[in-house]
Amino acid sequence: MEEHVNPKLYRIRHSLAHVLAQAVQLKFPKAQLGFGPPTEQGFFYDFDFSDTTFTEADLKELEKMMKKIIAQSHAFEYSEFDYEGAVNFLSAGRSEPYKLENLNNLHARGVTKFTFYKSGNFIDVCEGPHVEKTSQLPADAFKLDRVAGAYWLGDEKNKMLTRIYALAFETREQLDDFIKRRKLAEEYDHKKLGKELEIYHYEDIIGKGLPLWMPNGTVIRDEIQKYAVEMEFRYGYKRVATPNIAKGELYLRSQHLPAYKESMFPPMIIEEDDNKKTEYYLKPMNCPHHHLIYSARKRSYRELPLRLAEYGTCYRYEQSGEVSGLIRVRCMTMNDAHIYLREAQFPEEFDSLLKMYQEFYTTFGLTEYRFRLSVRGEENADKFKGDADMWSKGEKLLEEALIRAKLPYYVGVGEAAFYGPKIDIQFRNLMGREETVSTIQVDFLSPQNFELAYTDEQGQDQLPIIIHRAPLSTHERFISYLIEYYGGAFPTWAAPVQIVAIPVMEACRDHARALVAELHARMVRAEVDDSDNTLNKKIRTHSMRKIPMQLIIGQKEMDEGLVTIRRYGIQEQVTMPRDEFIAMLLKEISDRTMLRAAMGSLI
Repeated sequence: MEEHVNPKLYRIRHSLAHVLAQAVQLKFPKAQLGFGPPTEQGFFYDFDFSDTTFTEADLKELEKMMKKIIAQSHAFEYSEFDYEGAVNFLSAGRSEPYKLENLNNLHARGVTKFTFYKSGNFIDVCEGPHVEKTSQLPADAFKLDRVAGAYWLGDEKNKMLTRIYALAFETREQLDDFIKRRKLAEEYDHKKLGKELEIYHYEDIIGKGLPLWMPNGTVIRDEIQKYAVEMEFRYGYKRVATPNIAKGELYLRSQHLPAYKESMFPPMIIEEDDNKKTEYYLKPMNCPHHHLIYSARKRSYRELPLRLAEYGTCYRYEQSGEVSGLIRVRCMTMNDAHIYLREAQFPEEFDSLLKMYQEFYTTFGLTEYRFRLSVRGEENADKFKGDADMWSKGEKLLEEALIRAKLPYYVGVGEAAFYGPKIDIQFRNLMGREETVSTIQVDFLSPQNFELAYTDEQGQDQLPIIIHRAPLSTHERFISYLIEYYGGAFPTWAAPVQIVAIPVMEACRDHARALVAELHARMVRAEVDDSDNTLNKKIRTHSMRKIPMQLIIGQKEMDEGLVTIRRYGIQEQVTMPRDEFIAMLLKEISDRTMLRAAMGSLI
């Protein structure tokens, strides 16, 4: 169980999984058990129903049976065996081949102690923990949700089992709130809205995970990037640009090839002028290229911190089954920068980074996030390159910075990058799931690998340290998050179309066109709807497009030099002088004002 998991809720979900398995075996005596772990929203359990047909129609009856079992107040009784005793105990009861196979697999990996939990007549191999008795389970705070297929042990060569998913919380109110959130999340799913709002598009002929950005999506990308470039200029960054491919030799030096090759596209073999064959790779990360820009000439301590920034496009070979919408893609453009500095400069630079990040979050209206200190772990220890002292120093630097800033955080063991520890800023989506959006990483390894140096006050060469930072993630991940958080309704400054002028009658069309032309001249993305549709249909159409403002132009507006403004999501219309409106609009855009709560913040 992870440190930040609610222990009480974990026990409830784990215990309910046992109650489900007990109910299934009462209704389907021949059903055999797979795994039944807690999940982020509840739990699931895998079953082999053999020749028996199981459908979602059976879920309601199983729910009733589970509530009866809960009311019977069975105690969860713990027992423990060595391997031989566990095999004998498991074999003495009903046939459970999947449980026995798992027990043998664990024993082969060196596990010597096996625990079981019994409640009523039901027994399961299980580490726990559980509630003390079933009557402590909230009978009105769970719901059997859906049925899916799942290969045993996740291997498609094995038998397909039936997986029953369930939702489970501490109270009925929490369950109802989650179901409400999920409905909203389905409505605002970025894959759904991305298509409806013409933000991005996929074509098989191009390939999985390689999105085509439509004009609307490109506007959003450009506006976010423009904002980031302005912000970085104010914070002292210098912009660079790097190629999308490089020789394999570069990624050997950076250690991406030995540590990250499975996530890289395969090499392109190029025959050079000397008839030698050279491997080239699509760029998986920007950092090696930036290190070479740093080392292009001798650096002085007076230049540090040196901040190199790029919205660089990278390519990573995500597995086919993991590619999803814009969240997991194979081509991404990253809000990337690398800061080269002396170790003594780290505290001040970190504070400056936090200020920048919080300024970004305020502009975008983002509030649901927390900090994870991602460190190395003992499991897969060879993944983390460099010596232990280097890692300890980096982890200490980041932890002290979080403590100094009085930021609450939790530790993610094994979540570090291969070259160093990092702080991940974890954002919650509408479903409450956490996604890494922003990062701050400290790197002592790359200066060694690339022999980076600066000349100190005494004329001696010293190694800098490097901060890798990406406050706005990649365009793909960040925009996917914003689509769902905003419900597709972007603030005026970032909206693909900012204004639609709607003439009430034909006599108003020229006036509407002239207004739109004036707005265009002021770099406002404006359109005129001079179609023959009724006024109500025009308003509905542009509301579905989530246009921030519709301007209703009638005879009164023409005669008196007015505009009537209908904002997205706001029922009341406002009428004001035309010039006053234009001044207000331009200020709203230049200030990047958020005038309405993001949909993701409403619940």
